[in-house]
This record gives sequence, C-alpha cells and structure tokens, in this order.
Amino acid sequence: MNCRLKALSVTLFAAIAAMASPDVEPGQVLTLEECRSMALGNNKMLRQVAEEIRAAHYQKEEAFAAYLPAIDFAGGYMYNQKNLSMFDKDQLLPIKTFDLEKQSYEFDIVKNPLDGKPLVVNGQPVPSQVAYLPKDALTFDIHNVFFGAVTLTQPIFMGGKIVAMNKITGFAEDMARAKRSNQARDVVYAVDAAYWQIVSLRAKERLCISYVNLLDTLSANVDAMLREGVATRRDKLAVDVKLNAAKVDLTKVENGLSLSRMALAQLCGFPIHTPYTISDEEGELDSESISSEARSDAPIDLQEVYARRDDLRQLELGVKIFKQKENVARASMMPNLALVGTYSFSNPNLYNGFKTRFNGAFSVGAMLTVPIWHWGGNYNKLRAAKAQTAALGMELENAREMIDLQVSQASFKAHEAVKTCRMTESNLAEADENLRCATLGFKDGVMTVDDVMGAQTGWLKAHSEDIDARIDLYLCDVYLAKVLGKLDTGF
Repeated sequence: MNCRLKALSVTLFAAIAAMASPDVEPGQVLTLEECRSMALGNNKMLRQVAEEIRAAHYQKEEAFAAYLPAIDFAGGYMYNQKNLSMFDKDQLLPIKTFDLEKQSYEFDIVKNPLDGKPLVVNGQPVPSQVAYLPKDALTFDIHNVFFGAVTLTQPIFMGGKIVAMNKITGFAEDMARAKRSNQARDVVYAVDAAYWQIVSLRAKERLCISYVNLLDTLSANVDAMLREGVATRRDKLAVDVKLNAAKVDLTKVENGLSLSRMALAQLCGFPIHTPYTISDEEGELDSESISSEARSDAPIDLQEVYARRDDLRQLELGVKIFKQKENVARASMMPNLALVGTYSFSNPNLYNGFKTRFNGAFSVGAMLTVPIWHWGGNYNKLRAAKAQTAALGMELENAREMIDLQVSQASFKAHEAVKTCRMTESNLAEADENLRCATLGFKDGVMTVDDVMGAQTGWLKAHSEDIDARIDLYLCDVYLAKVLGKLDTGF
C-alpha cells in the first residue's frame, strides 16, 4: 500500500509539473520562495527524473510478479500437403481360430486336398480366412491442423535470482528518488544564485546612479568655478571623463541586470521578457539572517552529513545493487526448479480415435535445470560482478573524502565571508566620512577636484565591495546548506 501511495505521489507530481505554466503578471513582485517553487515545478530534468521514478516503480512491481505463477497461451495453425496413412495399400491379415483339440488359437491354413499338407504359395502358407483392412480406413486428414496450449509455470527455486532482482529494483527506485532530491538542491542553488545576482546588480545600479549624481553635482560646481576663474579647464575635463565612465558603467550594470532577470525567468519557467521585480532588490541586505552554521566554529558531524547527502546515498544504493547483481550471477551457477501445468489441445486430435474436432488434456510436472559445465562462463560472470562492486565501493570511499574536503572548504568560505562582510561594513563608514570631509573641504576651498574625485572613487569602491561581500555571504550560506544536505527543497 505504501509503494502504491509513493507511486501515486510521483504520478501527481509529474502531472502537476507537466501542466504547470507559471502565470506571472507584468510587474509582479516575486519572493525567493516563489522563485524556488516555480523552478522546481518547471525544471525539465526534475520532470525527467519523476518519470524515471515511475519507471523504477513499475520495474519493482514487474520483479515482484516473478514470485507468482505465470500463465501463457501458445497456439498455431499448420497446413500439410499430404494426408497421413498407416499403410501403403489395402491389408489382408490372417486370423486365428480356436482349436478344440489343442485348446489354443491356431491359424486356419488351407490344406492340399491331395496330401493334406498346408498349401504354400511363394513360400508362405495360405490362410483360409483373412481380415480385410482397407488403406482408406487408416488414412488421416491432416491438411489443416490447429493446436494450442495453456501453460502455468510456478517458480520454486531459481537460485535466489528472483529475490535479488526484487532488491535491485527496490534500490533502483530509492536511487531515482535520491537523484531527484539531489537535482532539486542543484535547482534551488541555481535559483538562489540568479536571485541574489539580481539583488546585487540592482544595488549596484542604485550605487552607480548615486555615483553619477555625485559626479553631476561636482561637474556643475566645477563649471561654476570655471566661469569664476577659480578652476581650470583640466579640472572640468577630468570630471567629465569620470562622469562619462560612470555612465558607461551604469549602462553595463543595467544590461547585466536585464540579462540576470532573463536568466532567473528561464529558471522559473515563465517568458524571459516578462517585466517583474523580486522582493529583496529594493531593501537593505541583512547579514543577520545568515544561518548559524556560517557563524559557528563548532565542529561538523560528518556522519550526519553523509546521511543527508543524496549524491552519497545514490552511490551507496549503487553498491547495494551491484551486491545483488553478484547474487544474480551466482544464481546462474545453481539449480532451477519450477512446477509446470499445461492444458494442450488440437484439431484434429487422437484422444478418442482420430477426430477432426478440438479436444485436449491436462498435464502437471516439474522442471529441473542443473548447470553442469559452461567453460567458466558463469564463474567469470560472478567475478566480473564482484569487481564492479569493488570499483563502485572505491568510488564511494572517494566520494566521502571529497565531501569531507567540500564541507571544509564551504565552511571556511562561509566564515571568511562573514569576516569580509564585517570589514566592508567598517570600510563603508570610513568611506562615507571621507567623502563628507572631502565635499566640505572642496566647498571651503581646501580640497582640490582630484581630492573629491578620489574620495568619490573610494566611496564607490567601498559600497561596491560591501554589496559583493553581503551577496557572497548569502551565496556562501546557501552553498554551505547544500553541502551539508540541509537545503530545503520540499522533496
């Protein structure tokens, strides 16, 4: 019952995913959870894996059916050119009569009237009476022959092959589910990366606009100073060059933002030119929402990580499958026993004389197959299965080692991202104060245009680095959750 419920859930998921066409209205604000949900429902690879789960479930039911008796029907028709005849011509068969004197059956032989001896023709005594068997009486019409059989086969002992195949198909279904969960985590991570890329570019777009406004204000001030004769033409050209470069950078950011929106739309499954916004692109990035794993220095229990990692579970199930393949290979070296019952019929039939009608009979028996000598073929098949199991076992061990390294790297990057974010926050305050001082100093005449532009460049760099650090903090946190197997996908 549980297996059928699982199969039904997979079927419903596939049907919903197939009919799902995300309806995003122009200008709609999407949250991160909504983007994840749409991407999971629209992803074609996940749909494909859902079909693989269904196929694996059907294969599991197919393997279970091998425990049960199989009923088959076979029938046919044959046309024969000639009839079947028992004799080549009419037959005359001598008969015996009972001799009272001898008290036994004796051939009734014609005797020669002259000497009373048996009459012999061509070396054979001539019987006085014969039984006449015409050829037509033993000629059978087999021009049109219909035949068929209904066979029931119940396996009794197949060397453990049926048990092994049932375990293999069960592991294969679990492997397909683990594959779907693993791919779902990849989809969620890709959506998060595209989502936060938009947030990053939108923040940098606002930053570039602010930077352009600063340069516009500075350009207007220098232009006024130039008219008053307190600034040089060089100062004006330097500011204009910076302003043009800032506008070019703003255009690049705007183009990158448009492309990033298209990338997220493609992941979510709605038309890439649909205008939309995401909920986090206008607000401030809150570094306090980062998970505790990214901030904690407590050691990570790798055994728990192993248990949560679906890619590792796939390899573990693969090892179990190859173990059962060893049992399948071993079964080819063992006797097979099956009970067979058959009802066979034909037209014409010989069950009660030769009759041109259908008739049949039941038969029951057992069939035993014992492999004796195959020149080492079956044994080599077993050794090949063991070698494949050993190879996949080594791959599993290597995967565990790579996960150890992956967890260490992800944890290190997450801790580094937290420290970097704290430093950029400190640099941000200093850059704001430096720009404020430079602007006031320029108004008071104690700072040059180059000093102001330098302060503005430092301000732009500090804010840009702060945005990158905060986005990197989010992405490192998501990646750490993915590596630890804690990234929630709903599967």
